[in-house]
Amino acid sequence: MRGIAAALVANVIWGLSPLFYKALSHVPTLEVLCHRTLWSLVFFGFVLIAGRRLRELGGALGSPTAFVASAFAASMIGANWFLFIWSVQEGRAVEASLGYYIFPLVSVVLGVVFFRETLNSVRLVSLALVSVAVCLLTWGLGALPFVSLALALTFGAYSVAKKNAVSGPVVSVTAEVALLAPVALVWLSGVHFLGWAGQGAGAFGQNFADSLLLALCGPITATPLILYSFAARQLRLATVGLLQYVNPTLQFLVAVLVFTEPFTHWHAMAFPLIWIALAIYSFAGLRLDRSARSPASRSGTEAATDT
Repeated sequence: MRGIAAALVANVIWGLSPLFYKALSHVPTLEVLCHRTLWSLVFFGFVLIAGRRLRELGGALGSPTAFVASAFAASMIGANWFLFIWSVQEGRAVEASLGYYIFPLVSVVLGVVFFRETLNSVRLVSLALVSVAVCLLTWGLGALPFVSLALALTFGAYSVAKKNAVSGPVVSVTAEVALLAPVALVWLSGVHFLGWAGQGAGAFGQNFADSLLLALCGPITATPLILYSFAARQLRLATVGLLQYVNPTLQFLVAVLVFTEPFTHWHAMAFPLIWIALAIYSFAGLRLDRSARSPASRSGTEAATDT
């Protein structure tokens, strides 16, 4: 139960995070991103120090291969964070939620491309339904859902970079934000001393509310990741995957019910197709997981091991 509770809390925080970033709509997106990076580094640093794991950062950045992988992952998660914050601030949170609905199936495609994973009939049907949904939105709205696809692709590319990571999630993310931190510091220095970002910039230190919200970007980013990492160790992958849909569902509800963003009849046709695709994909995953854990399957595995 603790694993399920941790996964639910993590996804609820992620799902409700648009409310947090909407409160910072008057602060330039890049400035919010820089504070998110720096305060995340501070928070993760304290976590590693408390757990006496700070030395593990050397493994995440010590070799050229690890450094390049971490740098690529950092650029992808940085782009993903920027797009998400920008979409919320610009009244496009519905598109953001769509991106996180699409992501699990984008990851299937990336698995085929980069890891030679196979496409079975269930995955093909799910991908076909999502493709139809994206085409419907493109036709109906007169433009490709760029934000949705960009969020799904950047997070998918981030997952590819993390697949063979040696370090654990907390250590590896700390390494990534550490690589982004110098860029964030340079930008914030320019904002405060040279006025780079224009009106609304340099919010930190101007008033208590904005300063507090910007500082809270760290815990808002780090806490759900730590909870999710704990849940992933406790639960089956199929369970973790199903619980992940809490996140985009809450994002979608916040966008439509709280932000009152437009939900056209084209969205009304596209979203059910994506939900059906995810239901088919998830149901097949659950069946596969159960069959793998069945007594017959286990005994077969043990017999194969004994021979």
